[in-house]
Amino acid sequence: MDTSKAAWRNTTHDWAGVVDAGHLESIRRNPAAFAPGGVRHLILEVVAYAADEAECNDGGNALLTLYADGSVSVADDGRGTDTRRDERGELVKKPVMATKDLRFFDLPDVRTLPDGHPRRGMSVVAALSESLVHTNRRRNGSWTQRYEHGVPVTGLDPVDDDGTTGTLVHFRPAGPLRAGSGPSADELARWAAAWPDLTVEVDDRRED
Repeated sequence: MDTSKAAWRNTTHDWAGVVDAGHLESIRRNPAAFAPGGVRHLILEVVAYAADEAECNDGGNALLTLYADGSVSVADDGRGTDTRRDERGELVKKPVMATKDLRFFDLPDVRTLPDGHPRRGMSVVAALSESLVHTNRRRNGSWTQRYEHGVPVTGLDPVDDDGTTGTLVHFRPAGPLRAGSGPSADELARWAAAWPDLTVEVDDRRED
């Protein structure tokens, strides 16, 4: 799509945005409000996006991996995050990590996640993670980008196409959110059942 960004229709995020620093800071100031339950809620925010893709594609799969360092990854086989070229031919991705999701902020009726708390979007995960790597595979190209506390610290670095599409989000929540016991694999599997179009496999690699 080689048209002006001003003509692109905003559905989930504002294409004109890149980083909404004020939005990210408001999340970081109040983690209890945006991630009640800590890591559990952040995981569900990411899986919810995989579930969106599965719903659009008449089904899908996700692999949720829990690592010993407290990080988590969610890989899905959806279409990948929307990426386009603007009128100058420059690559532009939908700013899902660093700006607010228009569906879940500033609206009176917000859907809830399986933990019973409001869904707010991927910017919550990015803002409350000390690091997050978003790897994206689409039919028109593949790339990876790293964030720290919600702010991109790299550009869209190309990765080799492997014939697949989908997203991989690998994040390490900020230290205070990692305190205490984390979610069990059984707990996550039960919650994942709330999305009938998505099959979720849980790989728990944490130390016993």
